[in-house]
Amino acid sequence: MAEAQKSKNIERKYVTLDDPDVRYLAKHDPALFLQRYSPPVLIDEIQYATELLPYIKMSADRSKRKGDFWITGSQVFRLMKNVSESLAGRVGIVNLLGLSDAEIYRRIFKGSMPELYADENVDWETYYRSYVDTYLQRDIRDLAQVADEMQFYHFMTIVAAQTSKPVVYEELASSAGISAPTAKKWLSILVSSHIIALVQPYHNNALKRVVKMPLIHFLDTGLAAYLLKWGNPEAWKEPSIFYYRDKDQKEIDVLLYQNGVLSPIEIKKSASPGKTAIKNFKVLEPVTREPGFGGLESLKIEIGTGSVVCMANDLLPVDEKNWCVPVWLI
Repeated sequence: MAEAQKSKNIERKYVTLDDPDVRYLAKHDPALFLQRYSPPVLIDEIQYATELLPYIKMSADRSKRKGDFWITGSQVFRLMKNVSESLAGRVGIVNLLGLSDAEIYRRIFKGSMPELYADENVDWETYYRSYVDTYLQRDIRDLAQVADEMQFYHFMTIVAAQTSKPVVYEELASSAGISAPTAKKWLSILVSSHIIALVQPYHNNALKRVVKMPLIHFLDTGLAAYLLKWGNPEAWKEPSIFYYRDKDQKEIDVLLYQNGVLSPIEIKKSASPGKTAIKNFKVLEPVTREPGFGGLESLKIEIGTGSVVCMANDLLPVDEKNWCVPVWLI
């Protein structure tokens, strides 16, 4: 639409209600405001002066032209209520999320917030810290009326770690230290404010065994990375390396921890080490039931595929979850 108007030499004014003086004019003299910023015009942050909406309605009714007013806002709760009441039947609503991967083709880590791409000097961590602070203070405390902002922030980190996984309210509640009804309410707030989306499973009467839990997806991967304290894109590529040894002399040569998955590795000189090489892997089973590891203390850990690095000639399974890995493959 913007390109079509540009080709017709239609110039559109731009005004943001972030400016206190402009906002004052819009709130206290809407008619004069629309004389100063006559259509076609883009009015940004309209939620700060919803007094304009009846005047926009009257102007639209008089001119009968489509597209005279483009209005944008960043506070979903307050904005949608007023738009629905004041401009019913006269407005088309478009939910603008972050830029798509096809448009930006950048690292998932950076996220999809346009400002991060419009100005390369914007610091990623500072931007998301400010974004989260503003979201908690403005939308969550003031509009959604959540009393404990820090507990809600903790809940957001739990949800970020569950992106692309099924919703289990009891598990979210247990990890966040809240009740299941509260977890359900808070998750709906994240959906309403376009932080996450819940993707529903396909099912019909012919498919009897389909799981009916929706999947959680963070709409901005950069925000999820910030909440999970991944400080750079390489956080996904460079796993933390540990070893294990307990008082019973049970030992695992190497443990790789990456993205909530703990993978055990044994190193053997033998060409056919067998199942005895992985006998100590089972000592890790309790960590799947305990608080998190190396960071988010409330998140559970998965035990990943185990490996036995050895002198074998080929990559061969030890059992259904562990493999013999030839040293020449490393």
